[in-house]
Amino acid sequence: MLKRSTIQLLRFRFSFLLLPVYLFALSVAENIHIRNAVIIFLLLHFLLYPASNGYNSYMDRDEGSIGDLEKPEAPTRQLYIVTWAMDIGGSLLAFLISPLFASLYIVYVLFSRLYSYRGIRLKQYPFIGYITVVLNQGALVFYMVYSGVSTGHYAMPWMCMLVSTLLIGAFYPITQIYQHEQDMKDGVKTLSKTLGVNGTFIYCAVLYTLAFSLLAWYYYGNGKMIYFFILMIWFLPVIIRFLSWATQCRKDKSKANFKNTMKMNWLAASCTNLAFITLILFKHFG
Repeated sequence: MLKRSTIQLLRFRFSFLLLPVYLFALSVAENIHIRNAVIIFLLLHFLLYPASNGYNSYMDRDEGSIGDLEKPEAPTRQLYIVTWAMDIGGSLLAFLISPLFASLYIVYVLFSRLYSYRGIRLKQYPFIGYITVVLNQGALVFYMVYSGVSTGHYAMPWMCMLVSTLLIGAFYPITQIYQHEQDMKDGVKTLSKTLGVNGTFIYCAVLYTLAFSLLAWYYYGNGKMIYFFILMIWFLPVIIRFLSWATQCRKDKSKANFKNTMKMNWLAASCTNLAFITLILFKHFG
């Protein structure tokens, strides 16, 4: 029977924050293989991401807030075993989609281990760790989903892969903004810590601006500017909250805390998910 700590540290809820890349890929794919889309959704959000979260928690043994957990419980050996079982099972099930998808799935697993494993621990390096995360959760996952759900021939979606990377790249440092001291105690210097609180907000604003500029270019080139306007309408609450919180933190660094970070993350993920769901519905039923 799974222990409470094991279930908690797999952090299934956190998968919701990574859902936008999956939905973005679905909104771009011309012909969607429904069975594959369902299987990929389950593989990513109920096996791949939770296993990565759990393994990271087992290696870190955090005592303070981490991810979407304010008070994480202590990990046990069971968590380690479960994460490996999930990764092995997920890698085998990935072949139901295609050998290419399975290969990319295994690449993600490998780098998630290199990121957390104490013997290598890429996360201790601010830039290498950051690049590892954003490329895997951004470009790699987008291509996994896009290639896995698409029927027929398709071109490499370079622009969309870059946008996905920029979106994750902008989002990720914000998730670390409240845990600078805890990370430093564990020998980890994140990009957010390197940039500082104000620098993190500026960096994220720049990357989001680049991402949406590329999206505007992409949709304009494909004669679908209405898609871009739909995205911007959904993203307006995120922009307002982001600017308000950044202003508060500039005046008082203590505002960069767990509670405010989670409010920002859940709002951003919810609005982005709803935006891409709207595009999917508009594309197929509009």
